[in-house]
Amino acid sequence: MTGVALAEELLLLAYDDETGRATMPRISLDLGMAAAVLVELALAGRIAYADGSLTVTDPAPVGEPIIDGVLGRMAADTPHTPSSWVQRLRHGLRDKILGDLVARGVVRDVEETELGFIVVHRYPVADTSAEDDARRRLAEALAGDQVCDERTAALATLVAVLRMEPALGLTGDAAVDARRRLEEIAGGAGFSGNVSLDDSIVRPSVGLVVAALAQAVDQALRTEIATALGL
Repeated sequence: MTGVALAEELLLLAYDDETGRATMPRISLDLGMAAAVLVELALAGRIAYADGSLTVTDPAPVGEPIIDGVLGRMAADTPHTPSSWVQRLRHGLRDKILGDLVARGVVRDVEETELGFIVVHRYPVADTSAEDDARRRLAEALAGDQVCDERTAALATLVAVLRMEPALGLTGDAAVDARRRLEEIAGGAGFSGNVSLDDSIVRPSVGLVVAALAQAVDQALRTEIATALGL
């Protein structure tokens, strides 16, 4: 595997470059990153969606430790629904990805103490190249009607599901327009059920996984909101 994993791109987009703090709810980002790791495995041809579950079709490592760890865990387990897998994988995933980014010099681990005894960590960006690339691809996708590649379409879909328009620096009408375009990208890729997978810009196997995961994350977030509101 080459390039930056989708989960890393989501995290870099979600963290403020200077303060090193997340700009969105923890549960949203954690679910999104779990889904992103599974999408990565689909893009690599390692998992597929069939009969309501995600199954391993090729257990060969892809060459990225965190993603290979998830693949090994899935291969050793029975098939589970996309909803089950995003919940199973989200715990501890953020810390692993942050640790990897720190080790590679992409972000810095700044340890501080608040109220005299609470230890907190911030992760300001040290090398912006990976985040810059993700932002550039999304900006190009939002700016026109050109066809996205599979990876950018998948990233755009996750950004839409997680409602990350503010992380792109967009507010007001610009955010509304961006959300509409993100949904168009997801639809054109066959990720939202509006386009036949045979006519989509991605492989049907990938489209099925992304569509199922997007639905799972959206439902999980709705459940979290309802629980918080006592509904």
